[in-house]
Amino acid sequence: MFQWLCTEGEEVRGGGASLSLPATTADKQAGEQMGGETHRHLPSANTFLVPNLLTEVTVAYQNGLPVISVSLPSRRERCQFTLKPFSDCVGVFLQQLQAEDRGIDRVAIYSMDGVRVASSTGIDILLLDDFKLIINDTTYLVRPPRRELLPHEEAERLNDVKFLVQQLYTTLHIEEHQLSKERALIGRLEDLNAQLRPLEKVKEELSKKAERRTTWVLWGGMAYMATQFGILARLTWWEYSWDIMEPVTYFITYGTAMAMYAYYVLTRQEYIYPDARDRQYLLFFHKGVKGRHFDIEKYNKLKDDIAEVELDLKRLRDPLQLQLPIQQISDSKN
Repeated sequence: MFQWLCTEGEEVRGGGASLSLPATTADKQAGEQMGGETHRHLPSANTFLVPNLLTEVTVAYQNGLPVISVSLPSRRERCQFTLKPFSDCVGVFLQQLQAEDRGIDRVAIYSMDGVRVASSTGIDILLLDDFKLIINDTTYLVRPPRRELLPHEEAERLNDVKFLVQQLYTTLHIEEHQLSKERALIGRLEDLNAQLRPLEKVKEELSKKAERRTTWVLWGGMAYMATQFGILARLTWWEYSWDIMEPVTYFITYGTAMAMYAYYVLTRQEYIYPDARDRQYLLFFHKGVKGRHFDIEKYNKLKDDIAEVELDLKRLRDPLQLQLPIQQISDSKN
């Protein structure tokens, strides 16, 4: 990458340009005696190096696509990279370089001002101006061929064409995307159900046990009320009279009202039979959870994840997502 340059009086050619240095008087006299131009070899003590302008990276257009030819550092051979100007970006080109030659440790693209070009920059934007490609410790100057800019109307038509191509690509690949997404969701649903199955078995056992105990409590309350009714009836009509038992029943009723109010103070809930029954069931259930060391948080998380996956599947199978006609949508709803 370097050329030896002569000092005074020698002509050096490199990079398409020539460099001439003035000759000394002794050199001119020797040249006149020899009847030719003044040339002499450079002494080793006065030699110096000037780097060549590295232009091993070229850009050409083939079939409307830019083809960048790069000399790979490991194998010392040229490799062509065909890029898509509107869909590829700088990061794609750099990844292709490193994938092609494992000996590339560092690769980057800089503008002529020394500013690094982002990986998200489009290839069409990159090829508008000259840039520098740095591979490891070597810098290449890249001069893309100049292309005329499209007029405003043609640019708009080109954007419309790109939009139509994108829509066509989406339409052609939507079925494949739907199937792959559905397979992924079904696989995740099966995995979640497999994790939930042993927890669900333990939960069913605890639920049945809590249900039995709650039922016993309800029947116990019924038995207590029947016993109270029998005792009060016995005292009212057999042992004592109504005049004696009336204040007793009043205080019993008032005590029951106080107990209901105490329930509200403690639980912040009105004493309604279904709510009271559910509360008692939960008390028995959580007591059994502590005894069996049941991970209720994991169980709830799995249930939420399963519900979310099932909702995603329902949305994925929605007729609008499948782009069905109006008639098919109405039929599917019916």
